[in-house]
Amino acid sequence: MQISDKISDNKVVTITYDLSVTDENQEKVLVESAEADAPMVFLFGHSGLPEEFEIQLDGKNTGDDFQFSLTPEQAYGEYDEQALVEIPKEVFLIDGKLDEEMLQEGNFLPMADNEGNHMQAKVISIGESVVQMDFNHPLAGMVMHFTGKVQEVREATADELAHGHAHGEGGHQH
Repeated sequence: MQISDKISDNKVVTITYDLSVTDENQEKVLVESAEADAPMVFLFGHSGLPEEFEIQLDGKNTGDDFQFSLTPEQAYGEYDEQALVEIPKEVFLIDGKLDEEMLQEGNFLPMADNEGNHMQAKVISIGESVVQMDFNHPLAGMVMHFTGKVQEVREATADELAHGHAHGEGGHQH
């Protein structure tokens, strides 16, 4: 693999970072870390991450540190009360039975809408006949604070470009 120092479109980028969010008391709370033994690896320009995240990293070099914050508008939007949805409990039946282990408050479940779009939803409450689900992104409405380091920048392979994601260690496995 050819190492190329500067982040730009179609490069495979490896970063380590800490992600904190500002809680309701305006305090920073660490919610995620990508350490050297399990870094984040992605194909720049095709990551599916918020656009502003990539803008903040664009042009950085291997070894560069970074620190930036994203507002809800730059990331996953404001929290939307309309994304709290009550779904009939029978939707969750598998072979006529409820999977009690899967259907627990706080769990994230893979769901699909009427058009077949896939998304994650959090189980908020389980009632007698309905389940309240939250379809907001888990980081919706939050200011996100990133602190990290660019570990590696390399040219993407033809396969990675064709598939639209990084392969190999830390990337997508086929």
